[in-house]
Amino acid sequence: MAQRLTGKSKDLDGFSVTRILPHAQKRMVGPFIFLDHMGPAHFDAGEGIDVRPHPHIGLATLTYLTEGSILHRDSLGNHVEILPGDVNWMTAGRGIVHSERETHETKAAPHAMNGLQCWIALPEQFAEIEPSFTHHKKCQLPQFNEKGVFARLIAGDALGMTSPIKTYSPMFFLDVIFSQDTQLERPEPEQECAMYVLEGKIHSGGETYAKGDFVLLEAGTELNAPEYSRVILLGGEHWPVVPYIYWNFVSFSKDRIEQAKTDWEEQRFADIPGDNREYTPLP
Repeated sequence: MAQRLTGKSKDLDGFSVTRILPHAQKRMVGPFIFLDHMGPAHFDAGEGIDVRPHPHIGLATLTYLTEGSILHRDSLGNHVEILPGDVNWMTAGRGIVHSERETHETKAAPHAMNGLQCWIALPEQFAEIEPSFTHHKKCQLPQFNEKGVFARLIAGDALGMTSPIKTYSPMFFLDVIFSQDTQLERPEPEQECAMYVLEGKIHSGGETYAKGDFVLLEAGTELNAPEYSRVILLGGEHWPVVPYIYWNFVSFSKDRIEQAKTDWEEQRFADIPGDNREYTPLP
């Protein structure tokens, strides 16, 4: 039976988000250990996203927007604006620092923001790899178009497609648009799968799911859209052991997390070139 989970609103540097994972009833879905829905939000000129430099270890971050833009900077020297449909994939590994802000042009006018940010846990054998960053434009991502269903594969493998993003365990992240009265069977039946409804309604298993619903789906589940709908489908191979998570750190070792906390407090992480005047204190 499908299981519906309810997210909680959180504040992220003055910006409200809905935190869906981790959840008391489900810590992970495949390798996805964290999922925030940022927005939808509308900002006046001079306001907006302004997440100061902060560190990560033991995970990869996936940022995907449906509206607005974010200016990504990191300690490897990357300086990239992400736009709707593009994807930022940052592998923290042994440690990276990044900030998420906005360009002058965005900040100088009223604007909106809507998108998702995920943390994908790295398997223990990859937890301390060298940090890296890739940015892919929407036109570089695989597309599935069949019988009124339009899907973009952001990461992993699904629906016979493979994303160009390098991942470290079996997984998938799909943005799916349904035309009215169309259907799709949930992908990758041997893996865990969750659906997050962005717009519209989905009928499945005798239940109706609407905007904002996050649902764990069983294998063989068919998704039916009675109207235009848009959903995110994400998942991957089940993880029998859930790593520890503290603040922005993910690890299978509590000692490693303590070391990361000390390293951040003593400023042993690398700086972000051009964005090192501010600092996010350890909570």
